[in-house]
Amino acid sequence: MQPPIGAGGVKVVALGGGHGLYASLSALKLLTRQITAIVTVADDGGSSGRLRKELGGLPPGDLRMALSALCEDSQWGQTWRDVLQYRFRSEGELNGHALGNLLIEGLWDLLGDSVDGLDWVGKLLDVRGRVIPMAGAPLEIEADVVDSERGTATLYGQNNVAKSRAPIRDIRITPADPPVYPEALAAITEADWVIFGPGSWFTSVIPHLLVPRLREALERSRAKKMLVLNLQADSETVRFDAAAHVLSFHERAPSLPLDIVLADPDAVQTWEPLRAAAALCGARVMAHPVATSTDLSRHDPLYLAAAYRRIFLEVAH
Repeated sequence: MQPPIGAGGVKVVALGGGHGLYASLSALKLLTRQITAIVTVADDGGSSGRLRKELGGLPPGDLRMALSALCEDSQWGQTWRDVLQYRFRSEGELNGHALGNLLIEGLWDLLGDSVDGLDWVGKLLDVRGRVIPMAGAPLEIEADVVDSERGTATLYGQNNVAKSRAPIRDIRITPADPPVYPEALAAITEADWVIFGPGSWFTSVIPHLLVPRLREALERSRAKKMLVLNLQADSETVRFDAAAHVLSFHERAPSLPLDIVLADPDAVQTWEPLRAAAALCGARVMAHPVATSTDLSRHDPLYLAAAYRRIFLEVAH
């Protein structure tokens, strides 16, 4: 029987990174406190990339975003969210750095433990849930793309892959078998629901399937599993429709069943190919409006929360 929504609530693991995971976590915190965000650690651009290069550790940016999303919708929570997201503007080395990135890096240096450091930031902010890195080592993403002039070319680094509009033929991570935090594996084992996406497809969603120990834990987990589709194709999936996203997921994790594929009705042109692709994963498609009224490419946290609530209540665990 599905645990009640409210005090305590459903145990949810959300996987992804960046703005897509931010939207998902913003929605989930309205339904439950038992949230674990497992966040990509491949960012090599901007403030995170500079800190990663200088300090040699995990890039903090997507982790900071997840913590910000989980802040309470109170004056305290909104203030600390703004503090974490604040970026310096100067003519010197601080220019462009997010204050939250520096706070996280400082705690990691003081405590010598990435998960412990993130937990302390969570305590300071009184966040709803917990944030855990996807891997215990910074990852590099490599993508083989179809180049109109050179045939197949290989792109290195998340930033380069995310900006390329060339069709992606294959995607890899380095190291290929990174260490994984026990806390992430335990959260997956204990979850009632695991949610993939939305987000940048090949640099935020798919990388979780490429970490062997993470994928194995997901395959063993008895949790219900949901894939939240993007509202529009991004630069990584220029030629993808909704069905192609699901097929891409299944191709990289054929032994990982899904239960639900969540799609916005206005984001799907033809439903039969999507339902057929979902069926390959053992899933059914559920349609629910989740886009903001002002930007049809972004998920609205309130609409997304309504969709999650409906699914949690309708789909028995």
